[in-house]
Amino acid sequence: MLKVVLFDLGNTLIYFDSTWPEVTAQSDQALYTYLLQLGYKLDEAFPRIYNLRMNRYYQERETEFIEYTAELFLLDLMKEYGYGQVSGEILKKAVATQFAVSQAHWLPEEDARPLLELLKREGYRLGLISNAIDSQDVRTLIDKGNFAPYFEVTLISAEVGLRKPHPKIFQIALDHFNVCPDEVVMVGDTLGADILGANNLGIASVWINRRADMRPDNLAHDDTIQPKATIAALSELPGLLQAWKNQSGLL
Repeated sequence: MLKVVLFDLGNTLIYFDSTWPEVTAQSDQALYTYLLQLGYKLDEAFPRIYNLRMNRYYQERETEFIEYTAELFLLDLMKEYGYGQVSGEILKKAVATQFAVSQAHWLPEEDARPLLELLKREGYRLGLISNAIDSQDVRTLIDKGNFAPYFEVTLISAEVGLRKPHPKIFQIALDHFNVCPDEVVMVGDTLGADILGANNLGIASVWINRRADMRPDNLAHDDTIQPKATIAALSELPGLLQAWKNQSGLL
């Protein structure tokens, strides 16, 4: 019997209303400006170098599934500029300044909260698993969507140290709820992370594809990673879960 529904966050419960290259450039500049205002002597190449390093890291983590925090990533670059003793508080505020730019462009899907409310009323236990380099960024976006009251557990790769589809981050969720994989559903937009990770553990996977074009890497897995079901909107999920219950003869 299905007891738990796990969700991805970006392009599942929330969507991005701008273009990433433009917003990323603004984010890197905001970070750079903040550090200059604190008196750090950084050359004009700093935002470009930061962006290049970040993009390289983003590519590497998709094969190793290891997640480092944004603060550690920034500290490593600051060391190269001769600042090896940057305080944790400064790193935290610098990263917050950076991500504040993109946070303004993440908006809740209209059917997200009604769905979470409905699932709660029907007795499902809910959790969230998000791949992200900064945990506070995720928690800010959760608060922006007023999602926090619905989730018993929120797992963020920056805190766990591992990214979906690594089995450990899913296993942590299973352990929290004390359930077996066949009692859980995972809903997400990314085939190579949400769907593959769920499939590998025997968790029923639901691919929400209305924002699939926001993830070009989905094209690489379109023929190789198959979800148990595909939906175009979150509002379709309750009917799907009910159909699965009926097929299992649980009513």
